[in-house]
Amino acid sequence: MNQSNLQFKITPHLEKLAKKSEAIRKQFYPSRKEKQGKKKNLDPLAEEKNSPVKGLIYRYSDRALVLLTLNCAAYCRFCFRRRAVSDIRKGLLSRTDLEAIVDFIKKHKKIREVIISGGDPLTQPEILRNFLKKIVCLKQIKIIRIGTRLAVSDPKRINQEILEILKLVKKQPLYLLLHFEHPDELTLETKKAIKKLHSLENTILLSQTVFLKGINDKKEILKELFEGLTALGVKPYYIFHNDAPSGTEHFTVGFKKEIKIMTQLRKELSGLAYPIYALDKKGFPCKIPLPLDFDFSFLRQSETKRQSA
Repeated sequence: MNQSNLQFKITPHLEKLAKKSEAIRKQFYPSRKEKQGKKKNLDPLAEEKNSPVKGLIYRYSDRALVLLTLNCAAYCRFCFRRRAVSDIRKGLLSRTDLEAIVDFIKKHKKIREVIISGGDPLTQPEILRNFLKKIVCLKQIKIIRIGTRLAVSDPKRINQEILEILKLVKKQPLYLLLHFEHPDELTLETKKAIKKLHSLENTILLSQTVFLKGINDKKEILKELFEGLTALGVKPYYIFHNDAPSGTEHFTVGFKKEIKIMTQLRKELSGLAYPIYALDKKGFPCKIPLPLDFDFSFLRQSETKRQSA
């Protein structure tokens, strides 16, 4: 799929928000700038090269990433899986696909964590239910993580059915990784959805964010977002530099500006409210923590004194 062909999909909740929030509109409504990208960077993290079976990405020896669906409640224009997300042809994982994924995990005993993503797995309750029933029974799996943006895009769909499905995870801790970009997303409906998720036992709520030019590339905006999330019991976990697949270059913020913002935030936010500033890049064994603009010369001086003592 050509990345400029990412489908447009919006929920009534976001449509209403977009009428009064430019930050929401820019995230979900198409722009002509999507067709101006020059780089042919369709798969910035080389996920397809690391997909031994359909729906499973295996980049790290102890973790398996499962793309349960390629559909979402609404499509973010900056999505780094634009090459596949919203592609109806690839759609959902079948029972046969799920069995193949479980078999792969069983054969790779080092895998102790399963990350369920997509698309948005919470938009496909039955498939999520079927997969969780299979995966929670594996003794080798110690951690289950689910990535979702449903609390932002369509918070009313965080309903009793979803909660009952998530309750299937009992033996392992369940980490719910929510996706927030701007304080305007912290609506009353979203706060109610977060409160419902907090009712789940053995569940930890985290958030991730992507730096987006013209949306959240200001210290004041991110400070309000991270403090707001922390007050709701959601730990800001990661903030990423844009991977910039073709069609999203106009969202990319320069490293120099990002570092300045994150350095300022480190001075003003508590450790609870401050996320890891990182770059996810193919070929590296992990997500790369990016440096802040502090004077670390005292470390070199201390080391010199220690060696000369």
